[in-house]
Amino acid sequence: MSTALLLAEPEPFLERHLKRDGFDVVDEAARPDLVLLPDTAALEGYRARHGNVPVIVLGEPESDAVDRVRALECGCDDFLMRPFAYEELLARIRAVLRRTTPAPHEVRRAGMITADLATRSVMVCDVPVSLAGKEYELLLKLMSDATRVFTKEQLLREVWGFRSLGRTRTLDSHASRLRRKLAAAGAASAVVNVWGVGYRLL
Repeated sequence: MSTALLLAEPEPFLERHLKRDGFDVVDEAARPDLVLLPDTAALEGYRARHGNVPVIVLGEPESDAVDRVRALECGCDDFLMRPFAYEELLARIRAVLRRTTPAPHEVRRAGMITADLATRSVMVCDVPVSLAGKEYELLLKLMSDATRVFTKEQLLREVWGFRSLGRTRTLDSHASRLRRKLAAAGAASAVVNVWGVGYRLL
């Protein structure tokens, strides 16, 4: 989806180039992702209508450092004095959007199971599943390639950090608890023990 930019004052040159660079130049009725203002006078009005929308002020040629500081203190995200190179404006727009746009959550899906890495939450369809730390990490590892059989050695090394494997029931006990919790939420037999090899998701 393209980024919506609002030019507070019509500027055909900017509008043409911004559209060519993939932006959607919108009018006052739309909810913009970023506003380009000629000064700070209308800032509060735009914020009242559109919330805490990012704003770049395109200052007049006679602007100085004091004007820039005052604009930033008023809550603007950047200030660019005219005349400016279009390429610099484009770079500043992209920098402001990077700073102000929340990073999307990385979400992994495998069949009925969804894991949101940002919130460390797991759902089976719409049912939340409460997992202990290593149960969650084991599930994420299995979800990283849902068609693959991970050996016990791989899982113990990459999830638990074991260097010397020896004889341990740690993996089996965690896999068993993970299987029960997923089954209780509706994903029956999701964690499969491949006899003599390791585990995979069904």
